[in-house]
Amino acid sequence: MPSPRRPDVTTVELVGGVEKRALVLADPDPRWAGVFAEHERRIRAALGPAALQVEHIGSTAVPGLAAKPIIDVLVTVTDVTAEEDHLDRLLDAGYELRVREPGHRLVRTPARDVHVHVLQAGDPAADDYLLLRDRLRTDAADRALYERTKRTLLEREWADMNAYADAKTEVVEAIKARARASRS
Repeated sequence: MPSPRRPDVTTVELVGGVEKRALVLADPDPRWAGVFAEHERRIRAALGPAALQVEHIGSTAVPGLAAKPIIDVLVTVTDVTAEEDHLDRLLDAGYELRVREPGHRLVRTPARDVHVHVLQAGDPAADDYLLLRDRLRTDAADRALYERTKRTLLEREWADMNAYADAKTEVVEAIKARARASRS
């Protein structure tokens, strides 16, 4: 992996601050794949070869899984610190900056229905997104566990989506551990 052009940020910048949003699970929707495809084209047009990888991740990428109706997209780039190569272009393409943190940038649509996670190629977090997605696509028991966990957590009040996401960590880590073990 090449050296970054400049030091990365060292803090978390949450543009617009904490947002309280209604969290709901939608039934699986075959249209989610088409929405991803539209944004993949949009991202590739904006970034060209700077987009090394564009992948549909998260629950909407798993057929048969109930999900928050937000399409998550993983984009890997050569250097996450070289924002002029990717972030500026995504903003010009109509996305809005939401998060700037070490190793990760998140932009989203103004409607907040698509989240684009930008990571540096080789970042273990990128592999983890794909590992979880692929495990949920292929393992019915883990898919059911994950959906039950989300439904149970949504019975509670959450300050924001990040708190809800953090509450799923233990189950997500267990699913990823089983996925890693099955790779061996």
